[in-house]
Amino acid sequence: MQTLVTHACIIDFFVWPNLRDHLIASETSHTPEAAAAHYAAEIQLSWPYQLRDAYRYNEEKHKFQFSMEFNNVYYDLKSWQFRSNPALKMLVANGPMSSLEGRLHASTTCHTMTGFPLNDNGGELNGGDLLAQTLKHLGVEVAFGLHGGHLDAFLQGCEASQIRLIDTRHETVAVQAAESYAKFSKKIGVCFITANSGFSNGIPGLATALADRSPILCITSSPPTRDLENNSLQGIIDQVVVSRPLTKFAYRMTNPEDTPRIVKHAIGVAISGAPGPVLLDFPIDVLFTPVHKPLISWGSVSSPFPYGPGPHTAAIDGTAELLNAAKRPLIIIGTGGNSKEAGESLMKLSETCGIPIFDTMKCKISFIPSQFSLNGGPSSILALLPRLGMQQPDLILLLGARTGMFLGGRSGAVIPEKDCKLVQVDVDGAEIGRTLPVDLGAISDVTQFAAALNRHYDTTPFQGFVDTQWVNNILSLKDLASPYEQEPEVQPSGRLHPYHALKHVLSSVPKESIVILDGGEAPLWASNVISRCSPSAIVKSSGGLGFLGNGFGYALGAAVACPDRRVINLHGDGSAGFHFMDLDTYKRHDLNIMTIVVNNHCWGMSSNGQDLIYGTKTPTRPVSHLSPVTDYSLVAKALGNASVKLQAISDVTPALAGLLDQNGPSCIELVVDDKPTHPVTVSMVGQTDEPGMVVVPYYDNVPRAYYKS
Repeated sequence: MQTLVTHACIIDFFVWPNLRDHLIASETSHTPEAAAAHYAAEIQLSWPYQLRDAYRYNEEKHKFQFSMEFNNVYYDLKSWQFRSNPALKMLVANGPMSSLEGRLHASTTCHTMTGFPLNDNGGELNGGDLLAQTLKHLGVEVAFGLHGGHLDAFLQGCEASQIRLIDTRHETVAVQAAESYAKFSKKIGVCFITANSGFSNGIPGLATALADRSPILCITSSPPTRDLENNSLQGIIDQVVVSRPLTKFAYRMTNPEDTPRIVKHAIGVAISGAPGPVLLDFPIDVLFTPVHKPLISWGSVSSPFPYGPGPHTAAIDGTAELLNAAKRPLIIIGTGGNSKEAGESLMKLSETCGIPIFDTMKCKISFIPSQFSLNGGPSSILALLPRLGMQQPDLILLLGARTGMFLGGRSGAVIPEKDCKLVQVDVDGAEIGRTLPVDLGAISDVTQFAAALNRHYDTTPFQGFVDTQWVNNILSLKDLASPYEQEPEVQPSGRLHPYHALKHVLSSVPKESIVILDGGEAPLWASNVISRCSPSAIVKSSGGLGFLGNGFGYALGAAVACPDRRVINLHGDGSAGFHFMDLDTYKRHDLNIMTIVVNNHCWGMSSNGQDLIYGTKTPTRPVSHLSPVTDYSLVAKALGNASVKLQAISDVTPALAGLLDQNGPSCIELVVDDKPTHPVTVSMVGQTDEPGMVVVPYYDNVPRAYYKS
């Protein structure tokens, strides 16, 4: 650690542009007599809040203005010389400077900032080196990306700083790998994408990171600052302007010395409040320019990141009162509860009050074991309660989960519309009450909220009377037999029933695997049988955007973050087509990722949705079918992945045993029928014969303004 003392000079000069260059020149002296005689300078020393390097002409005052921050220096006003001595002597009391006759106003503030040791690596430290060393200092161990010459100085710096570089075949995969790495490692995810072309390919990753609250730092580059708005190579798009709606913070660096301060700030923005992506654009000249060490702005680079928010005491007291009064309470946790500490606190709270815990399954990283006695499973099964004649909950603690599609929207299927109190806890106050009315809201980290409730019950025993029979009944829902168990394993087409095919495959993969689900109907069928492999984590990669293809990046990030786990990367043949070439990435980096392609030769949800809406009205099914001759197992083999093509149930067990006996990536092509239609597709289409309604797939149907009887 190094403690550096920083001063800043803000200097106004009458017209003499060259004086700035002379002052910056190392150890260049100018006699105050000469300056006073010719240029009557006004000098004011102060500490600006942010590092500046501004040099502009002030037309009103007819003078040039120049301000710059200088680290670890002081300005000797007797000799008009910069000194590299941290003694901070400000020599203004006597000497020839008195000739300025009161025009000199000097004040100084000492500000101590802690940096970190820099390594020149036997050469000249440039902006790319400083960026890499800053990331390493902040705990970054891996970065995902795709090469571009603009980034070479940074990539060389990463090699020297021992930051592992995982290169992909598409920038979207790199950004989404950083997303997944952040989810599983609980660290900032870092990715790098080159100027304009690479940036454009990476935009979808920024969108999914924002939608799914993934804390990532995206590093990109651009042409030299002197070539802005010059139609230069890879300089057409203003990347900062484009990325601002998709990030929490986007900024273009203008000098390399700012790097530690800005990078620390950017990461702080990414991980605080509702997590999300941030982007830093380092123009190529900033990355390749040598760093002037005395000018480095360290900011808070060596300060710890702040703690997350804790709950208000009134929120804890109010929640305890609601729990004491409830007969049928339950907890639903979202991605905000995906931590070991949150899991431990929530299980203690669950046992204290005797209430079950459900999850949204958008991203379930299981710190609450499946064998935990009060683990209710996915919250979607709560929609079965009215159909089974069972009472709905009268209190829901919604912790770190946003209302919306994963919780039944406004339908009341999961969170009842009436006779149910709702407590919503989120780090983002804007999400509380966004869709549904709440009885109590708290801006808090889920771990802190659960821990505070536990402390409350440590001193004030729980006084509620939970209906244990009701609890036992809803806990049994996850064990209900599927109606598809009785259907034949082989459909009339001769192809496998998707339910049975996936049941056998997922029963054969290692327990505690990480399962990434990508696609339309394929992940729905997999969700019905996923408990067969007791996964340690489940990620439904479509997320809030309904995105397809991001399973490839999510599998990559998970495999790097958790090298001791097998990662199952499950796709429909539609989503598989987006980034299948990144099986090459899995092979080059020797990752234990098993890709499963559920191949029904169509966009299943689209095709079946069209069948439901149009039925016999028209045989037209636009752009919803895929080629039956595409052989994913053959492509996977060509990319270095061990692979098999399965078309019979009897082949599943021996084929998987062979693949799992070896390390490295593998691929299973599972050929299935496109029927039956999954019930979730049926419910999402919302088909009705009501003449006054317009069927709108995936959303609430729209009433007609008028209709013919």
